[in-house]
Amino acid sequence: MIDTLAISGYRSLRDVVVPLGALTVITGPNGSGKSSIYRALRLMADIADDRIIRSLAEEGGFAKVQWAGPETISAAMRRGDVPVQGTVRKGPVALKLGVGMEGLNYAIELGLPAPGGVFHLDPEIKAETLWTGPSPRPSTLIAERRGPSLRVRADDDTLAQAATNLAPYDAMLRSVSTRPASSPMMNLSRALSVWRFYDALRTDPDAPVRKPQVGTRTLRLSADGSDLAAAVQTIFEIGNGDALLGAVDAAFPGCRVHVEEAGGFFSLAMTQPGMLRSLSAAELSDGTLRFLLLACALLAPRPAPLLVLNEPEASLHGALIPALSGLIAEARLHSQIIVVSHNRALVTSLLGLEAELVELHKDLGETFATASDHARWIWPKR
Repeated sequence: MIDTLAISGYRSLRDVVVPLGALTVITGPNGSGKSSIYRALRLMADIADDRIIRSLAEEGGFAKVQWAGPETISAAMRRGDVPVQGTVRKGPVALKLGVGMEGLNYAIELGLPAPGGVFHLDPEIKAETLWTGPSPRPSTLIAERRGPSLRVRADDDTLAQAATNLAPYDAMLRSVSTRPASSPMMNLSRALSVWRFYDALRTDPDAPVRKPQVGTRTLRLSADGSDLAAAVQTIFEIGNGDALLGAVDAAFPGCRVHVEEAGGFFSLAMTQPGMLRSLSAAELSDGTLRFLLLACALLAPRPAPLLVLNEPEASLHGALIPALSGLIAEARLHSQIIVVSHNRALVTSLLGLEAELVELHKDLGETFATASDHARWIWPKR
């Protein structure tokens, strides 16, 4: 389980450390940095998928995602005694991401690309560190990457040179193919690669979910929800179909969902009290369809170690919040869950499930996090 997320130099997150529990709710007003926390988690997962450089380029490149304020903000600036202004920089311009899980800690530092290249939107990986315990010291290092050089702790407990030619766009986790299957680097790579994110579930009139889709066993819902019908049928066959039917009935009393098959294509249908025929996915409201998508994401037969939901309450009527909370309560039995939301009813409901609460606020453009628990983090030195 992930217990700490650390972010420095990314958008409004000048230096934020967030404690994470089995169930964590990240909340705050609009513009407080919730989306930046969510994006940072996605960037961390992108490392194992070899997409972090591309993802940052798609956000506009390093210049668009780095902290835009001064390196330090003095107390006088915060009081308004002096204007916010740049100071003499003491450290390199950097974007840093870090994660701690069960005593294992990983940090990556990205910086400005070399001048003159055509890939000027691509930041470069400057450093990576994998260590055990609370602080990165020579005795606790498992792997250390500085520029193109990578050292990994060997069987004789020394840091041995493992590579000298890592490209600035390749994370050291790409070298895990040369590591033993049980090595900490391999374990970290596997952990990051199976994180699951839902923030782009489509319910618009042209959404694929509203049309018949090829039917194949679907152990987890796709990111856009296009394979909903197949996911529902898979849950009925090998998953917790009773929980799905119970969630639908709790949200829409008397209603049931089923899947219709024609020529290998699956379509979702819902029966409603008083209706003489089933309604197809094309006829369902955005809120109804979104709830069904969330239900399948949370009740997947193959649960993810970490499931992250970004504003799941969007387009849902307030009456559906208790049913959504019940689904999250069911899913947390099998997955660590992070919910990013500003919906007070959902936040209150999840706090009743003993969720870790992280509240965000901004001061002079900088995001601060207040949590019910304390997280300690020490960044490695480059």
